[in-house]
Amino acid sequence: MLAMHIPDGFIDGPTSLLAAVVAVAGVAACLRTTSRTLDERQVPVVGLVAAFVFAVQMLNFPVANGTSGHLMGGVLAAVLVGPAAGALAVTVVLAVQALLFADGGLSALGLNVVNIALIGSFAGFVAFAVLRRLLGRSTSVVPLAAGLAAVTSPVLAAIAFTGEYAAGGNDAVSVGSVAWTMIGVHVLIGIGEGVITAAAIGAVMALRPDLVHGARRLEREPPDPAAIVTGAPLR
Repeated sequence: MLAMHIPDGFIDGPTSLLAAVVAVAGVAACLRTTSRTLDERQVPVVGLVAAFVFAVQMLNFPVANGTSGHLMGGVLAAVLVGPAAGALAVTVVLAVQALLFADGGLSALGLNVVNIALIGSFAGFVAFAVLRRLLGRSTSVVPLAAGLAAVTSPVLAAIAFTGEYAAGGNDAVSVGSVAWTMIGVHVLIGIGEGVITAAAIGAVMALRPDLVHGARRLEREPPDPAAIVTGAPLR
């Protein structure tokens, strides 16, 4: 079994449709945000981030009991280019995978965008911002904060999936069993996600720290939550 892409037919039509509406609204909001905040220097970086996430998602690592996992990429993308642009990059990856590689169902694309792109990027970036402030102001803590935040991303996606399954699952397995299995497996996947994210962010920081959205200077006061959600630079 491969986590976390949801296949066709696993979640019923009404729940999938609702998720699609949320996904479209979220992606539209991200497009509006990036049109205001993304400078020309960052546009090629967003494309490179999408290409990197796509490539790394092709590499699966064993987890437990016949399951395997791969990078989700939400935190990695959000730290590199901001949560709004990061969510768009991951959305493009998910769309290409569903359309060309049957990795995740077309009817479940909205669910996957919500769980992996939107929750992964925005919730993951909030976790990163909090961890970065707790760990200190040095840029050397950015890879560590990103890695630790990335550990939470698959778990949050698994929790979201459990809620979706409870609302519109096919009842083949009890909600309790789904929650126990999904969250447990995704804790392990999160460890792999954290290691890969920390290594990738560390490599970029060593070469071009000026391109890393999450490495920009923070003010002494706590970051504005609105700035985190809209993708405005952490200063």
